[in-house]
Amino acid sequence: MEVIIIGCGKVGVTLADQLVREDHNVVMVDTSAERLQSFSEDIDAIKLVGNGASISTQLEAGVQTADILIAVTGSDELNLFCCLIAKKAGKCHTIARVRNPVYSNEIGFIKEQLGISMIINPELAAATEISRILRFPSAIKIDPFAKGKVELLKFKIKPEFHMDGLTVMDVDSQLRCDVLIGAVERGDDVTIPAGNFVLHDGDMVSIIASPRNSMEFFRKIGIQTNQVKNTLVVGGGTIAYYLAQQLSAMRIKVKIVEKDKKRCELLCELLQDTLIINGDGTDRRLLMEEGLTDAESFVTLTNMDEENVFLALFAKENSKAKLVTKVNRIAFDELIGTLDLGSVIYPKYITADYILQYVRAMQNSIGSNVETLYHILDGKAEALEFSIQEESEVTGVSLMELKLKKNLLIGGINRNGKIHIPRGQDSILKGDTVIVVTTQKGLQDIRDILKK
Repeated sequence: MEVIIIGCGKVGVTLADQLVREDHNVVMVDTSAERLQSFSEDIDAIKLVGNGASISTQLEAGVQTADILIAVTGSDELNLFCCLIAKKAGKCHTIARVRNPVYSNEIGFIKEQLGISMIINPELAAATEISRILRFPSAIKIDPFAKGKVELLKFKIKPEFHMDGLTVMDVDSQLRCDVLIGAVERGDDVTIPAGNFVLHDGDMVSIIASPRNSMEFFRKIGIQTNQVKNTLVVGGGTIAYYLAQQLSAMRIKVKIVEKDKKRCELLCELLQDTLIINGDGTDRRLLMEEGLTDAESFVTLTNMDEENVFLALFAKENSKAKLVTKVNRIAFDELIGTLDLGSVIYPKYITADYILQYVRAMQNSIGSNVETLYHILDGKAEALEFSIQEESEVTGVSLMELKLKKNLLIGGINRNGKIHIPRGQDSILKGDTVIVVTTQKGLQDIRDILKK
């Protein structure tokens, strides 16, 4: 497909890298020539210096023949205007990043009136992921499928779980919970495990299950599953605002530490049920005075990755809080993974996944849209949900008879709203949605699960 990306910040570059890897033709547009030249030469995209809201710039980028235009500049209004111009100058789909909370209640109206295909709010998406984790703090990461009816939950095996040395089949037979072990991380290795795969302490395990069955599984291995009762947040930016709204609705007490006095005053007006502290969140004494040792969760949302990482490490030493750490610079992935910072949130990954999900859904050839897509296991694997709208060589055949690609697992089937963890004798039918976990990248159609 022909894709135009306007805005070459963190999200724009992340998107371009992924789309080029999936063999799309990408044109990157930015007003800064220096910024365009600063990112990796490995991204084989056309780089165009210009104003993305200019008709002449869009025409030069090929908007008349483009399939999709994605506007992710730093300005909401500019992104919306870029999409409006693209709809008039071409016939492409359009996606805009819109971050300002002022627009959050008007997204439906804006999409309809401007004809924009998709609007993504990275801060709201990040806050939603954090609130999901604090609802189930034993998990490191939670990705929902089938409109929340089934989840992919990641956790670390500890000695007290008594799982060391068990095979995947042993876990299934001994615990008798309707869950499926979908992936295992061990060091740098990622495995989609077979039944004879042996688990060890320290493994990062991702399971697929309904919320009810996952809670039963965690209860049986001795993990507490209740949501946290309170949280201490450092950094009062937009993510913190959205997060406080969501947690208050869940009856979780929220305390935000923010050093900018004017921002504190605004947050006090907007968040009636949240305690706002005007102070330096990197002041260790302040954190202790504000109850870090008794906090059930601690979320670092400052604009500096280094601050977030060090604050999380300090909290790890001085409390038993569930840790959530926001990180922007993906270059530090491998180092951060060794620090055991609890749940690490990458807003740009979340944004890119939503947009890639839409792009892949546009490409379906037989009506098996990609409804949900997540990059999991530090980007080494993908979890996708396909909506099966037509019959094909994949449907009506038992799973054991399908010749699936290596490192690929059918993790769940949603049939008429009922979630089923499939076994070998089960089959996929028209009307199902199907969850697939795989290290194979770029699946766009349900038929892509088969060996060629």
